[in-house]
Amino acid sequence: MDIIIDAMGGDNAPKEIVEGAALASQKFKSKLILVGNKPVIEKHLRGSGADTRIVDIVHTEEVITMEDDPLSVVRAKKESSMGIGLRMLKEGGDAFVSAGNTGALHAGSSLIIRPIKGVQRSGIATILPFSRPVLLMDCGANVNVTADYLVQWALMGSIYMKNVQGVKNPEIGLLNNGTEEHKGTQIQIDAYRKLKESEFVKFVGNVEGKEIPNAPCDVLVTDGFTGNVTLKLVEGMAKFMFGTLKDIFTQNMMTKMSYLVMKEQLRGLKHSFDAAEYGGAPLLGLQKPVIKAHGSSDAKAICNAVRQAEAFVKTGVIDQITAVMQEQKKQVEQ
Repeated sequence: MDIIIDAMGGDNAPKEIVEGAALASQKFKSKLILVGNKPVIEKHLRGSGADTRIVDIVHTEEVITMEDDPLSVVRAKKESSMGIGLRMLKEGGDAFVSAGNTGALHAGSSLIIRPIKGVQRSGIATILPFSRPVLLMDCGANVNVTADYLVQWALMGSIYMKNVQGVKNPEIGLLNNGTEEHKGTQIQIDAYRKLKESEFVKFVGNVEGKEIPNAPCDVLVTDGFTGNVTLKLVEGMAKFMFGTLKDIFTQNMMTKMSYLVMKEQLRGLKHSFDAAEYGGAPLLGLQKPVIKAHGSSDAKAICNAVRQAEAFVKTGVIDQITAVMQEQKKQVEQ
């Protein structure tokens, strides 16, 4: 399996990206191909413990920055590490991982890799790490949506959770400002009706924001703007919560002793909220696997993004989404 990595994308590139690839080369069997400035990559590889027999490097000095226009990946900066990586994926690679510009990755993936036939828009699907993990989709790729987008994301999210996360019969929720069927904009109202009528998903109704930590669903669909705000709120609240706990447990000798008693439980709680454990978010709906790693990913997160890319390829999610899209088309034609 060939997994291509954008070595220059992300806040901590290339150091953390390269070190993450080095770590992955020791843990996984896939052939890793790093795209970026070769001399810089080689400098970070030295002493990293990488198995250089399975890490290839494709040189380019062009980089998509976080400030670049999304379409620059297919226009002004075709030879960027992201642009080259996506074309390599199209021409024969098995998966692509990038922590770079989200808009550029989505635009480039849509124009170079292309959506699965029948899929109107691909979307970013992120796991929210609660006691019952929830796949939130879309998390920032599509600000303007239609009811049909939401229905398709529910279907794709259901297939992903069943195959990759092992959920036997995924339940679908629609993020809304109330649980009643008539709540929300016309898009939410139409999506509710279509999801309720769909034979391809198990729809459990609207889900309010306050219910997300104990969500009654495995997949939660919404527009990219709301999804991105929700995701960042969850991340921010987790940091605030652990910061507050740290202050509480370091107040005096008694609280420090209390921490020692609860240390393992607190570590487990923090571990469950660590975004690096999930590695990245798949762009569901594309013809080939693309994983969007967090912009601030460290080496651990990149290593786990490679693990996620492997799982994506092995579990046949894309083939199943393609088959369901074809089945839906047949039903419409009949």
